Amino acid sequence: MTASTVAEYLAALPADRRAALSAVRKAINENLPDGYEEGIQFGMIGWYVPLSLYPAGYGENPKVPLSFVALASQKSGMVLHFLCFYGHPTLSTWFVNQYKKSGKKLDMGKGCVRFKSLDDLALDVVGRTVARVSAEEHMANYRAARALLGKGRHADKRAAGLLKNSAKKGARKSAVKTREAL
Repeated sequence: MTASTVAEYLAALPADRRAALSAVRKAINENLPDGYEEGIQFGMIGWYVPLSLYPAGYGENPKVPLSFVALASQKSGMVLHFLCFYGHPTLSTWFVNQYKKSGKKLDMGKGCVRFKSLDDLALDVVGRTVARVSAEEHMANYRAARALLGKGRHADKRAAGLLKNSAKKGARKSAVKTREAL
């Protein structure tokens, strides 16, 4: 059975995983900027920009809110998915540097941080990372990254900077750095 609420998701976990994910969830919620909502998304605990703020939705699907961060328990451990790292390489670089300073070992893919126990996770760095990205900045970075990949409405014009309401200048620079890194 798939959980439909965060409470159901947590209740279905073994006690040690429930305690770890609850602590990570608390840190995220305490640092979460205004504009995001929490719920179940893609079978995980997720924080996202609601459709009322970003009606185009994730992948331009108007039924799926724009993902920001996700938290899950998996067979081999636990994982935090920082979807906000895609299209925002400066944030990802900052995170890696801060994590190294914490003295904890980082087990990371492009946007996912894997951990076996709460002691393995630099929780303060997670909280500060979440606090750094407003919903408005996340939406702008997402739009700019999609435009540079040639996806979304007006992608060609937005990538060329021809639409006045495309992305904020800073978000466009972040997305350009991402494209150059590819």
